[in-house]
Amino acid sequence: MGMQTDKVRFNVGGKIFETSATTLASARRSSMFGAMFDDEWNFQPRQVNEEYFIDRNPDCFSILLDLLRTGELYVPPHIPDNLFYKEALYYGLLDHVRTARFRELNVNQLKLTSSVRGQASGNSNAIRASPDGGCAVAHSRLVRTYDWMLEEYPPINLNYQKVNDIGWIDSENIVISACERSGRQDSGIGLFSSSRANLKHTFQLNHENQVKSFTAGALCFNSDGKIFAACSGTGINGIGVWDQVTGEQTDFFHKTLSEPLGNANKIQCFNGSNCLLLFDLATYKKYISLLDFRDKSMVWYNTAVNEKDLCGNPMNVQVLDGIAMEESNSICVINRDENLGFMDLRSKTDGSIRWTPNNRIIQDRPRYPKLTFHGGKLFSCSKDRISVFCGPDWFFTSSLGGGGAIRDFSIGGDRLFALHSEENVFDVWETPSPPPNWAV
Repeated sequence: MGMQTDKVRFNVGGKIFETSATTLASARRSSMFGAMFDDEWNFQPRQVNEEYFIDRNPDCFSILLDLLRTGELYVPPHIPDNLFYKEALYYGLLDHVRTARFRELNVNQLKLTSSVRGQASGNSNAIRASPDGGCAVAHSRLVRTYDWMLEEYPPINLNYQKVNDIGWIDSENIVISACERSGRQDSGIGLFSSSRANLKHTFQLNHENQVKSFTAGALCFNSDGKIFAACSGTGINGIGVWDQVTGEQTDFFHKTLSEPLGNANKIQCFNGSNCLLLFDLATYKKYISLLDFRDKSMVWYNTAVNEKDLCGNPMNVQVLDGIAMEESNSICVINRDENLGFMDLRSKTDGSIRWTPNNRIIQDRPRYPKLTFHGGKLFSCSKDRISVFCGPDWFFTSSLGGGGAIRDFSIGGDRLFALHSEENVFDVWETPSPPPNWAV
């Protein structure tokens, strides 16, 4: 970049601002200010000492100019977020704003910042956070997607196929699994643009040298760029694997035992190995199993209804969800009474569940208990609250919610999303940005 010594003057909505070409250069090529430089990054004024007039909001311009100067962002409370984001979009500085606002999720400081009501009527059944703090909501045969500003994109219509699961490859590309359509060979999984809602690629499943029509269920992704999906259909029952970039099928783990692998309602990759954990907790015969794709073997198996109390007596407690914690080689499950149970993956002979006592008062049984693991903490959802557990013995430390029964929740970027079960609404929880030292 060449030396920048010229001062630049702007008249924004009648208010005068002066800055340097060096400050403007930090906005990068994609911004409106980037057009003021030549290919060598030398500032090119149209006339000497020219004043540039911009008919926009001067208060927002002042904030964005300070962001370019210091890299810090402080938006006064009297300026609405939507107005500020639109002004940042006009100048091509949204990426700068997002970078300045992005922060690690702090469970102890989470605040409810907004509640978003969707346009589709009726209930929604699943929510998935995107990597940059947006989200996608499954609504029967529609998927509604939102950017990190929580602006809704055009809905993705699955043409009368029921949505089963959603997964984000990145903030622009979203994978959707759905039920098969009879006689069609393009059913199962599709890659879509989250912003334009167009279908980019359909994932075909080839088995025994034939392309099969199938229903795709639970999805997950590994660190090597592979997509895994539970697949079921006529002559099909197993786990399919595809490349995220090319969309080509790379593997298929067909049913080898009596357990229908394709019915798993949750699957999870172990990034430290080429293994996949399957949870089938939606059917009467519940099981959890660990598959090794290197030699197509079942290396761990547990029937989740084989539970015992402290005296060793069999229990008939319904397990409704589970999550693996790879760091501790353990699995956590939750039952209908909101008790958490833990299993050791290293034990191949003793599949017993160690249950933790529930000392909290529960006035009603949970409707949609869910589990997830994030940042070394265990999150459990039941009824209208999300509870957080920490430490080696997973002590209850905090909870959030209270705005209505929760159907599903998801964590992504620096946000936690909670989807209401009886309304087309989701809540957004995030860690507030601390004001800069100079702010009063």
